[in-house]
Amino acid sequence: MSHAVSPLALPFPHLPQIDGVTPRVARAQYKLWDRCDLTFITLDPGTTVAGVLTQSKCPSPEVEWCRKALVLGEARALVVNAGNSNAFTGNRGRAAVEAIAARAAQHLGCQPSDVFVASTGVIGVPLPIDKAEGGLDAAFTAAPCDWHSVAEAIGTTDTYSKGAITTAIIDGRTVTLAGVIKGSGMIAPDMATMLGFIFTDAAVAAPFLQAALTAANAPSFSCITVDGDTSTSDTVLAFATGKAGNAPLTDEDSPGADAFQAALADLCRQLALLVVRDGEGASKLIEITVEGADSDRSAHRIAMSIANSPLVKTAIAGEDANWGRVVMAVGKAGEPADRDKLAIRFGTTQVAREGLAVEGYDEAPVTAHLKGNEIEIGVDLALGDGHATVWTCDLTHGYISINADYRS
Repeated sequence: MSHAVSPLALPFPHLPQIDGVTPRVARAQYKLWDRCDLTFITLDPGTTVAGVLTQSKCPSPEVEWCRKALVLGEARALVVNAGNSNAFTGNRGRAAVEAIAARAAQHLGCQPSDVFVASTGVIGVPLPIDKAEGGLDAAFTAAPCDWHSVAEAIGTTDTYSKGAITTAIIDGRTVTLAGVIKGSGMIAPDMATMLGFIFTDAAVAAPFLQAALTAANAPSFSCITVDGDTSTSDTVLAFATGKAGNAPLTDEDSPGADAFQAALADLCRQLALLVVRDGEGASKLIEITVEGADSDRSAHRIAMSIANSPLVKTAIAGEDANWGRVVMAVGKAGEPADRDKLAIRFGTTQVAREGLAVEGYDEAPVTAHLKGNEIEIGVDLALGDGHATVWTCDLTHGYISINADYRS
């Protein structure tokens, strides 16, 4: 976290210990930096797990490992490496993941498939097995740490540590859901976003935990973008220890299931927005709402077309009320649209309607809105009931500076 802290950063919240979860961090020295870069989190027996993973056709060995392990629905440990994504590394990369899982499993007396592994950083460099094993050995004997230390250890180009918390009442008991996440660039998640980890003391059967996480992912992690690039390593995992003592949630009809789903959805949205707020070089958070589309799917595609447009993003960075760029992004999305029905607003100010600029349109309130650090763009297609909201950030010179020297 060597870059200036994002002006959109939020303070790290107090995240309590989750019963059944013990985090530790250590230095594997995957890069030449003076910080912890390996996270080892142990989970008590009986912990269930669910996950959403990148849909990239060039996934890391860690993603492939997690995808197979998730089928079993049980977890005893999580290992996270920062500074090296281990992606596109062939058999050497797969051997590193297998070695990590085997070493952690031996330490805990569990099966390697109970150990989940995630890595983030430079693509194309095999993860050094000796450093991974040395880092794990150090973590095994390290004192338990707080969640802020975990959030710091999993970061790469992140400028601030990201965490969130929420609670729910289930079976008369208060259950806690806490999460940490990292991500700043290469953010256009297709199922998940960079690396995010959620922990709860609720008792939740693995199939229902998976269904709840999948549902929570759609309007959160899959509705953010920084640069239009989907990572090879995107991973979000949720772990439920069952230590709260509630009657296990087995399906959506279980008492308290709706409260749990709502809490998980809220947590995922909080975490997703923290990533956008730390978009590389970002100075403004942009919320884009599309309504009146042919379908929700169509609305989402149009909203992402706007969110990923360099022309829209640079206009916002320059505080330029150039709504014509929004028209362009709607038109290129390849979705149903009628120019003469289209309406656009910036903040609460309508700037265009029925294919024309609003008569007597005063740009002053829009300019004032664009000088803030939270921007709203609204589009109404007037075709149907489709609706979507996505979030992005502006595109500044900072993005170029960060990524031009990423490997050095």
